[in-house]
Amino acid sequence: MTSWASGAPGEILDLTATTYGMIALTVFVIAYALVIGEEFLHLRKSKPVIVAAGIIWALVGIAYASHGDQVTAAAAVRHNILEFGELMLFLLAAMTYINTLDERNMFAALRAWLVSSGFSLRTIFWLTGLLAFVISPIADNLTTALLMAAVAIAVGAGNIAFISVACINIVVAANASGAFSLFGDITTLMVWQKGIVQFEEFFALVIPSIVNWLIPAIIMSFAVPKTAPQAEKEEVKIKQGGFVVLGLFLVTIAMAVSSHNFLHLPPVLGMMTGMGLLKLYGYRLRMLDKDALATISGPEVGALEIDTNNATFQKHFKPRQKPFDIFVSIKRVEWDTLMFFYGVILCVGGLGTIGYLGMLSESMYVGLGPTWANILVGILSAIVDNIPVMFAVLTMQPEMSHGQWLLVTLTAGVGGSLLSIGSAAGVALMGQTRGMYTFFAHLKWSWAIALGYAASIWVHFLVNGDLI
Repeated sequence: MTSWASGAPGEILDLTATTYGMIALTVFVIAYALVIGEEFLHLRKSKPVIVAAGIIWALVGIAYASHGDQVTAAAAVRHNILEFGELMLFLLAAMTYINTLDERNMFAALRAWLVSSGFSLRTIFWLTGLLAFVISPIADNLTTALLMAAVAIAVGAGNIAFISVACINIVVAANASGAFSLFGDITTLMVWQKGIVQFEEFFALVIPSIVNWLIPAIIMSFAVPKTAPQAEKEEVKIKQGGFVVLGLFLVTIAMAVSSHNFLHLPPVLGMMTGMGLLKLYGYRLRMLDKDALATISGPEVGALEIDTNNATFQKHFKPRQKPFDIFVSIKRVEWDTLMFFYGVILCVGGLGTIGYLGMLSESMYVGLGPTWANILVGILSAIVDNIPVMFAVLTMQPEMSHGQWLLVTLTAGVGGSLLSIGSAAGVALMGQTRGMYTFFAHLKWSWAIALGYAASIWVHFLVNGDLI
């Protein structure tokens, strides 16, 4: 076995050239290959990375223990678990709010209005892209993309050419606006939670993000016909309390930002407090729903009355209408995604403890320089998910100016649009559209998206040049 640098207990060891390090790196590569092949293997992406995380840290622990150090590895993994814990609870609160807004028909009402509007295909192309850009900073890029794609599919009515281009436009728009919002893209949230960039400073990326979306959108719009399909009659009523939940979500965002900016406390504290407020209001909604359902007469079959309170009936038949339950919103959270974040953060943290991130930082940020390194981060995000890429950068903590940290936030956020597999929004839409929006359909327009990517970087240097 290759030896490593010796040192006192508590000293970080360079394990990159050891058997432990090589096995750990191989395990991570295999696990991530399974993640990339999720669409074809139908294996949830969290499963391989969670197993890989356990193996990698076991290797790290064995390496340090055999060196007589039983402290350093444990401290390092606890630090990574703490980072994941803050991120998970933050996202848990945000996702619960989004699921509650969905349950109150807030998103369905917007979709119904667009489908019933009678707009032309080109107008729908621009509206879905614009709404994706506007909603994504609040509702996250995945939820927004799924909502707008549902509109494109309904209006397109089997027009594969339109649905394909509209979905590409939605993915690019949702990813672009997520770059300047904590709630639009996890990478932006990670940079903010690390304390590197303040909440209001991310808005310096608004203009580059607009450019990133508009350039490919303008190019692709010429491929969309102006014909207007027949409008579908659809009406959805927002349930009681929908707008109150939206207001509480905005208050929760304000509390999270205030906790971080003014009280210097972890922002997750504000988010979880806001989730508590939602749960209290959820109790009122549940009572109101129960009162409303009590006024509805029981079902009848012929002349026979059915006792819906009967235990046997309740065991075998679920009523169509149920009173609101906040824990249903919590249950519907993307747990696979949250567990994926756990696996990725611990995998990358383990590789960092081994020493691979130090090597990567030296070759990228010293060898290439911060600008080209950050541009490369965006391109890597199109192939590998931007979460591990950004976590690696944050773990490396390269010496960079404020403008360069904004640049890597921008490129990691929008780089995933270059390929359909580069973002959660793109992967989800490929599944939702069932062959209408595909990897190769997206690849056909990658050149236009790349123009937007390059232009957004140029505009960032132009607009935020004083920060570079």
